[in-house]
Amino acid sequence: QVQLAESGGGLVQTGGSLRLSCAASGRTFSDYNMGWFRQAPGKEREFVAVINWSGGTTKYSDSVKGRFTISRDNAKNTVYLQMSSLKPEDTAVYYCAGRHSLYPLISNYEYWGQGTQVTVSS
Repeated sequence: QVQLAESGGGLVQTGGSLRLSCAASGRTFSDYNMGWFRQAPGKEREFVAVINWSGGTTKYSDSVKGRFTISRDNAKNTVYLQMSSLKPEDTAVYYCAGRHSLYPLISNYEYWGQGTQVTVSS
């Protein structure tokens, strides 16, 4: 089992920045691809960004490309999501997720955190 705990959410104005963190425990963190997903009220959960086990490969949704950056620190068992130029449509609960690196980077992620709320005011 992998336990994931997000932090760093909050209320920010349009154009502002936030950095989300996700601390992992339970297994060897560097064996896992990690991702960030989000769910806005009344909408399905959607992909935001993923990063492979080494940090050498990242992928982003078109809606956040150029504004968000995913990164990881395997020594700290933590994955980050730096969010800049935030828009009201970025308002959502953001979830951290993980899946073993044996699986494709884009796949159904197995382990999930509880989520952290990000609210962008206009």
